[in-house]
Amino acid sequence: MDWKILGRGKGLKGEVVVPPDKSISHRAVMFGAIARGECRVDNFLFSEDCVATLEAFRSMGIEIVRDDNSLIVRGKGLNGLVSSPTKLYLGNSGTSMRIISGILVGQDFQIELIGDESLSNRPMRRIIDPLTLMRADIRGEKDGLPPLKIIPSKEGLLGIDYVSPVASAQVKSSILAAGLYASGQTVVTEPFQSRDHTERMLKYFSADIKTVDLTTTIKGGKELSPKDIHVPGDVSSAAFFIVAALIIGGSEIYLRNVGFNSTRTGLISVLDRMGAKIEIENHRSGEEPTCDMRISSSRLKGTIVEKEELPLLIDEVPIMIIAALKAEGRTVISGISELKVKETDRVKTMKDNLVRLGADVAEKDDSLIIEGGVGRFDAAELNSFGDHRIAMSMAVAALNAEGESVIKNIDCARTSYPKFIEDLEKLQ
Repeated sequence: MDWKILGRGKGLKGEVVVPPDKSISHRAVMFGAIARGECRVDNFLFSEDCVATLEAFRSMGIEIVRDDNSLIVRGKGLNGLVSSPTKLYLGNSGTSMRIISGILVGQDFQIELIGDESLSNRPMRRIIDPLTLMRADIRGEKDGLPPLKIIPSKEGLLGIDYVSPVASAQVKSSILAAGLYASGQTVVTEPFQSRDHTERMLKYFSADIKTVDLTTTIKGGKELSPKDIHVPGDVSSAAFFIVAALIIGGSEIYLRNVGFNSTRTGLISVLDRMGAKIEIENHRSGEEPTCDMRISSSRLKGTIVEKEELPLLIDEVPIMIIAALKAEGRTVISGISELKVKETDRVKTMKDNLVRLGADVAEKDDSLIIEGGVGRFDAAELNSFGDHRIAMSMAVAALNAEGESVIKNIDCARTSYPKFIEDLEKLQ
């Protein structure tokens, strides 16, 4: 579906409850399925990505019942999965393919994982290599691309001490999931902090796991004990409304029940030093902290985003670029190589659209250099390239354009935010 959107000269007003967190919804199904017993997952995200995860575990013999916006997951323990009668189709979800691989290398059946065209071009060598070191038998196509074929380990999995070359929650989670099935202990050390939802949930489910600084250790062989989970709102989805309110004059919006895990709030920290008016209210602690946010239009100034910060805002970089273009002065974002292996090459797809909007960013070495102070963007025909975060970033940019823009294939936003258009129109 293509969507026409008219640029606005007046502010956004209103309140939004952002959709449930995609990362936590995925993990709730995965770890609930291999825990021994029943858990309830309240406020589950019924997006295309998360439903792909849900259906994958149903096909491996796990009973999952929907109750309004909640799920009942009846787990069968670490070794309770059964072989799927078909290949596991995981749609667009890199999270699903990478973390599920860590679980499946510990099973006693052979299985193949497939995805859509985008997922089929995402690098899996980064999980194949460490899982192979653990004596897993996992094979990709040329250059380690999907489909992935997993064959039962002949000797059984062995714990390893792995120093990851990338700060990636998906890579770390895949290795830790395999560590549940490995003899001895599995240790993962990252170069920088990445999101820690897996560590939090496994600890909540009574796994033998601990984290010290950038190193996480898990001991294998212990069954997981399921507990009920409430999924908070997704701060990555909230990011689009946060930036829209900041850059459109006269805006004031209120976001409820937003996840406020410190490994996910990198964008908030960066926007704060850019001068953003973001008030945090009703902060609630728990396994996954939450809060409410009040955002008002602001005069932003440029900043420098260091490489070690990027894993904490990796999904928010496209919308961060839009904020930087509207800020005064220069913004530099370092460590952008990871952006090139997401659902699309997000450096390339953003640059393609920005030229159409009458703006541009420069790429130097492993950094983006953004000259701010851009006024209203030019109205244009913009392309999502099938990437949900590019689609939503372009929608925010189009709101700040002169005239009517068209966004091609806005439907892909359903991957993470099924009601994005509806919620954005409500604020107008």
